[in-house]
Amino acid sequence: MSESNQPSVVMPGGNVVQPRAVLWCITIVAVGLSLFQLYSAGIQPLGLFYQRSIHLSLIMMLAFLMFPVFGGGRPRGIVGWALDAVFFTGALITGGYLVLFLDEIINRAGFWSQTDITVACIATVTVLEASRRAVGLSMTMIGLIAILYAMAGPRGDLAWLGEWLPGILGHRGYSFDRIAGQLYLGQEGIFGLPLGVAATYIFIFVLFGAFLESTGAGRFFIDMAYAATGRQRGGPAKAAVLASAGMGSISGSAIANVVTTGAFTIPLMKRLGYKPKQAGGIEAAASTGGQIMPPLMGAGAFLIAEYTNTPYLDIVKISILPAIMYFATVYLFVHIIALKQGMQGMSRSELPKMRQVMKDGWHFLLPLGVLVWLLAMSMSPSRVGFYAVVTMVAVAVLRYVLWFFFVAPRQGETVTAHSIKELAAAGFKKLVEGLELGARNAVAVSMACAVAGIIVGIVGLTGLGLKFSSMMMAFSGGNIVLALIMVLLASLVLGMGLPVTASYIVLIVLVGPALTTEFGIPLLVAHLVVFWYSQDSNVTPPIALAGFAGAAIAGSKPMETSFQSWKFAKGLYLIPLFMVFNPEIIVGGPVPLVIWNAVIALLALCAFAAALEGYLFTRMGWLSRIAISIAIVGVFYPNLMAEVAGVVVMSVAIIANWLANRRESAVAV
Repeated sequence: MSESNQPSVVMPGGNVVQPRAVLWCITIVAVGLSLFQLYSAGIQPLGLFYQRSIHLSLIMMLAFLMFPVFGGGRPRGIVGWALDAVFFTGALITGGYLVLFLDEIINRAGFWSQTDITVACIATVTVLEASRRAVGLSMTMIGLIAILYAMAGPRGDLAWLGEWLPGILGHRGYSFDRIAGQLYLGQEGIFGLPLGVAATYIFIFVLFGAFLESTGAGRFFIDMAYAATGRQRGGPAKAAVLASAGMGSISGSAIANVVTTGAFTIPLMKRLGYKPKQAGGIEAAASTGGQIMPPLMGAGAFLIAEYTNTPYLDIVKISILPAIMYFATVYLFVHIIALKQGMQGMSRSELPKMRQVMKDGWHFLLPLGVLVWLLAMSMSPSRVGFYAVVTMVAVAVLRYVLWFFFVAPRQGETVTAHSIKELAAAGFKKLVEGLELGARNAVAVSMACAVAGIIVGIVGLTGLGLKFSSMMMAFSGGNIVLALIMVLLASLVLGMGLPVTASYIVLIVLVGPALTTEFGIPLLVAHLVVFWYSQDSNVTPPIALAGFAGAAIAGSKPMETSFQSWKFAKGLYLIPLFMVFNPEIIVGGPVPLVIWNAVIALLALCAFAAALEGYLFTRMGWLSRIAISIAIVGVFYPNLMAEVAGVVVMSVAIIANWLANRRESAVAV
């Protein structure tokens, strides 16, 4: 049967049309991958290279099935099928060779055979192609540029290219065989730390998020947020902030968060009176905050823990306060706009009742409770994820069984053997959907981590990290603020083509040594700063990915919406600065000092939002706005007298604005 005559289905999330046989293969591979991950996470842990090689092999097989070589808008054709078959075989070889011959490879201790090198070349090309399909051309191009850079030198295969490099970037050069061997068979390369984290911690939590999504937890969190804030001024926008904090902390994707929660929140914000660009911008800024909100932090918590050799639970703890600061800033922006535009909340009849919401969905809180409890017991994150998934499935099964046998009969439905069979079939289908969705959602992250491993390997091989640190010192002149601005600009440029996780990995490898050794920033603070700045491509024009997604739902212009999201997400830029100059809120210190820093940081962020909008209790004059802006600089400066002076100025400006509002109200009466 020709491809054009085979039954086809449009795959969710895009315009990729796949033959039904391919969809069955996708389901089989995806479910197999999820079951393998559950087995290795909770039943029988595997060795480092076994785990990572099997994971990568299955991920690439899934990528080649999901994304045809020429795109999904047309049939593959003979050439397309042939190329896909070649790369699919390459994926099998990439993982299978290491699994079958790992002991022999280790015994050769770096003296690799020609077969090793050949397979390494196949693996490198296959990884880059899978990344092109799953992540995008930009990620693949950066990986290729890294490989070309490693070959550019007197002893490299591209010696002539080295003549075009500035002196500080020069190095000896390497052959492609040497590079491929290092990337495939070394511990810093494709199977390095980034993929290791993706193959263990990240996948299992992505799977947990997929089961939450497939069982309806997303709707539960949104309804709970609406029930809590819907009657307040700007209620739907505040609900968007809270719902995005809840869902984003688990889903780990700003764009996915915009699409899921924004489908409910943006239309309601527009109906309440928010401009379309404001509604899209608020949702984009709030969804981006989900990437910095524990426990998942868009996979960042696991990577930071591995890179800094800090327990995962400690990363979660120190990230809570900065995340609260960020969401408090977005929340205040929403509130101020509602006050300025005279908005009211939604009526009680339009809102879900908290009691009913909790009655219908309280069971969704049980897996989250298990997750937090096990983390507090210092259990391995992958094992915690395993038990969270098992708990989620068990809770869902128990809920449906109780409903079927006890609630449905009271409503007149008869329990028969046929209905029991249908229930079991529906439950099995839902289980398969969750397993498949988790694997699908993990493809882009794992491929980004694999190519990030290539970049990290090249940086280590050529010494580029130290060279980059020298350039950073030279360009900044030793000024820490200029250095941070350079990091911010670099993250914005990288974020135009790389996912957030990959952007963080590349940046921390390049600028991390300079931030810690040259500028004296504590290691944890440096990693958090780079991770936070890596989020800015979601909300910063001209490439604001979450902003564009919000604009699509809101029906507004993408660039206008992006500028709005950029405004609402200002905490993304200010809070890392405060971490650098007041590291006690991250690394700890005397309790009174930590409390003081937390209070003045929240005050400064709230005052900044008011100054930017020109409104708090009532309209704010230019003199007050300028005074507050100067005071914020004082608060951020690590000097007690400057901080106290800044707090006094901000307090006076805020009190004056409150008194002005009282006078206006008295006159109106």
